[in-house]
Amino acid sequence: MTRQVLRTSIASEDTNQLLARVKQSLPQLQLKVKSPEIKESYEYGNEDTGFFAKMIPVLLGFVVFFFVFLISGMALLKERTSGTLDRLLATPVKRSEIVYGYMLSYGLIAILQTGVVVLAAIWLLNIEVVGSLLNVIIVNVVLALVALAFGILLSTLAKSEFQMMQFIPLVIMPQLFFSGIIPLDSMGDWAKMLGKFLPLTYSGDAMSQIILYGRGLGDILPNIGVLLVFLVALTVLNIVGLRRYRKV
Repeated sequence: MTRQVLRTSIASEDTNQLLARVKQSLPQLQLKVKSPEIKESYEYGNEDTGFFAKMIPVLLGFVVFFFVFLISGMALLKERTSGTLDRLLATPVKRSEIVYGYMLSYGLIAILQTGVVVLAAIWLLNIEVVGSLLNVIIVNVVLALVALAFGILLSTLAKSEFQMMQFIPLVIMPQLFFSGIIPLDSMGDWAKMLGKFLPLTYSGDAMSQIILYGRGLGDILPNIGVLLVFLVALTVLNIVGLRRYRKV
């Protein structure tokens, strides 16, 4: 019994000495707990980017659409009220050729005007374009051609320049609210459905994807496709609309 107690005491002393040596050989650990860091990243711009910068893509498309619509509509209306269109319709020229001629001549002016407006807005207002500037111009050129066809169509319905101006608050200004300034998801079902039939809805979405998020041409092809459908449909309506002035 005495031997067992002695062995236990020796083993206990050896264990204590071993633990003491291990404790002395280990460095003093100092645990430092760092506070978590929050890093912010922005999809577009920086912390100084305001609400107006996010509205630039929408407003840029609206300005292009508005001015091309107004200039083309007023020009064709003046030709019609002055008798130039009537004399042209008295010739054997087809109605489709007249419409294509107007689209070609005013289309070149619209493209030039669109390029000036887009480049001036981007450089003078110092707009940051994340995506390709060429894609921005492509979308606006297609939108300008849609505005041109739309302006020609309404000019065939208007009887005077004053009546042409009255179309602006009726068919142009409401499109601004469906072009992205107010998200369609926050609107009612009837507003969402109405927005699908307005060209500025698709141009605003395409412009936002390019300028704000740097999307490529492949990402905005559906929007461009819809705008081209608008262009073809309005051109056909213009050809049909000339029947009220000439039946052949």
